[in-house]
Amino acid sequence: MKILVTGGAGFIGSNFMHYEVDKYPEDNFVCLDALTYAGNYNNIKDLEGKPNYKFVKGDITDRNFIFKLFEDEKFDVVINFAAESHVDNSIKNPEIFIDTNIKGTLALLDACRKYGIKRYHQISTDEVYGDLPLDRPDLLFTEETPIHTSSPYSTSKASADLLVMAYKRTFGLPVTISRCSNNYGPYQFPEKLIPVVISKALNDEPVPVYGVGANVRDWIHVIDHNIGVDLIVREGKEGEVYNLGGHSERTNLEVVKTILSQMGKPEDLITFVEDRKGHDLRYAIDSSKVEEELGWSLTYNFEDGIKETVNWYLDNQDWINDIKNGEYKTAYQKTLRK
Repeated sequence: MKILVTGGAGFIGSNFMHYEVDKYPEDNFVCLDALTYAGNYNNIKDLEGKPNYKFVKGDITDRNFIFKLFEDEKFDVVINFAAESHVDNSIKNPEIFIDTNIKGTLALLDACRKYGIKRYHQISTDEVYGDLPLDRPDLLFTEETPIHTSSPYSTSKASADLLVMAYKRTFGLPVTISRCSNNYGPYQFPEKLIPVVISKALNDEPVPVYGVGANVRDWIHVIDHNIGVDLIVREGKEGEVYNLGGHSERTNLEVVKTILSQMGKPEDLITFVEDRKGHDLRYAIDSSKVEEELGWSLTYNFEDGIKETVNWYLDNQDWINDIKNGEYKTAYQKTLRK
């Protein structure tokens, strides 16, 4: 098969590229990324020279470019990781989330319709379900939970999901959607909680925590997420949504304290800051559907996964520094000059 992976230089997408290119040498992969601020070519540069892989720089919102790419490459499968994903940024500037997450998805769906594909898979988020009360640990998001968004980010992702399902019903497009809980692992851009804590703590800087840190998230290691995506793309039923959760609920404060403890840093680095507008209280996913239908299961528990993740960042401080000083933005251009 020839598989297009959009957003393949981002956090989850780059981990997926490494997993897939090595696991399926008989398949051919095209990694597409616009290399905007959170797209980092350093995440995937180790794949250069692999016979079943190539990188293309481009934007999913550029319809002419997308249609030409589909015409030239004749993809069998499209997996859409490309997205603006930082909630705070969506509050400050919603428009770019509408462009990438909705209009970009629309361009891909239209190209899939025109050129024919065996499967289109949309990477979504548990945030489309809204949030759950802190005092009801028995409640979990299922695939039947109504969409009830809180932020411009989650609204843009929910809108994309609805488009995907509309293209299934109206045009018969073979689609699937996965909705995951909070990911952690290597290559996560240092704007999200875990890499922010590590980066700040490394320099003994104040570690910001929203409110009192009581908001709860369900954490899944990026590898487990991507194993699930692979299963859904290859074996999932057309037109279905599958939830992927880590069964690892933690308050934000618990996560921060765990990281500081592993790094040998004092908890007095923690600085409570004004809470995020519309901050969701709790996310928790029921993954029983994908577990029972496709045999997916977790390979990481949070305790082991977070230790491995912290150690990765400590062993790859140059990767963090390249982002801080902006050097990472030139990584792709350097390959063109070789």
